[in-house]
Amino acid sequence: MKPYILAPSIIASDFANISTELATCESAGADWIHVDVMDGHFVPTITIGPLFTEALKRNTELPLDVHLMIENPEAHVKSYAEVGATNITVHIEACRDAKKVIRQIKSLGCKAGISLKPSTSIKKIEPLLSIVDIVLVMSVKPGFSGQAFMPKMIDRVKVLRKKLDEVNPNAHLEVDGGINAKTLLQMKSAGANAFVTGNAAFKHKGGTFVGVNELKKLII
Repeated sequence: MKPYILAPSIIASDFANISTELATCESAGADWIHVDVMDGHFVPTITIGPLFTEALKRNTELPLDVHLMIENPEAHVKSYAEVGATNITVHIEACRDAKKVIRQIKSLGCKAGISLKPSTSIKKIEPLLSIVDIVLVMSVKPGFSGQAFMPKMIDRVKVLRKKLDEVNPNAHLEVDGGINAKTLLQMKSAGANAFVTGNAAFKHKGGTFVGVNELKKLII
């Protein structure tokens, strides 16, 4: 089993104070910074691009866990690798040739991940499980921050944990969407080891440090 990882999603942070938010995440025990990239086509929302990602890299020592919710990802992965992405995860639904994109990401020196929407069958990613570094399970529909957690995705994580243990036990099994103290523990029990959290980290009534630190304590 891989070590447990907490990855606050920067999309939920205060962009006007981004360097402070990043420093707070580091001091509170975050392991990665999750970077949600949306293009307004694959998902309805437009978020951030390579320039902002490069600014994040200049302001933190934490690995950048870049999640590309975009069409034609093969045309853009190089840009994110060049500005400092540690991990690059793409969506099976957006790839013309997913194996080729995974190989491309690895050739750029990054860890490669595959993700799928809640409505997409696990069978779509099964041929990739043995070659990826990360499998990212969306527990909300991709595209909007603050959505309610989908309990059905707990069983999806259980299935994928079993499959990864058989073919690629060193891969991270990451979850993203509606992750708070309760759902983190549910997904941890199901077999996930990496947890993306947005509002529970950055919108905590006690502030970002408390939000991140309380979640980190659940996986130490």
